[in-house]
Amino acid sequence: MTVKLISRSPEETRAIAGRLADALHGGEVVAFTGDLGAGKTAFVSGMAKALGVEDRVTSPTFTIVNEYEGGRLPLFHFDMYRLEDADELFHIGWEDYLARNGVCAVEWSENVEEAIEEDAIRVSILRGEDDNSRVITIEGVEL
Repeated sequence: MTVKLISRSPEETRAIAGRLADALHGGEVVAFTGDLGAGKTAFVSGMAKALGVEDRVTSPTFTIVNEYEGGRLPLFHFDMYRLEDADELFHIGWEDYLARNGVCAVEWSENVEEAIEEDAIRVSILRGEDDNSRVITIEGVEL
């Protein structure tokens, strides 16, 4: 199933993310694509809030992964921007994260595409008609 939604603010983006988070049960990979500054981290922040995570969500650009526990499901927020290929992802324990039955939210997933399974939920965030609007396409889950 594919859903295309328009967001006109970061708050709307986080609300859309909350709808996705409500549909998750654990063990999912959510693979994000979108330009720098498109709203991927804002989306993950909305997912975290809906999952009951109280910590502030920040981009893991330099740490590669941030772990958020204490919510309904663990959330593992990856940023693959600086990775060259999927081999680097496996070196940091990708398979261990998958085995923990949480949600793996992967920004810049196209950089490690060979590690992302076919059944991953795909989220594309593109800039819309103005600076604040985004076109969000979600594939692989029913909202």
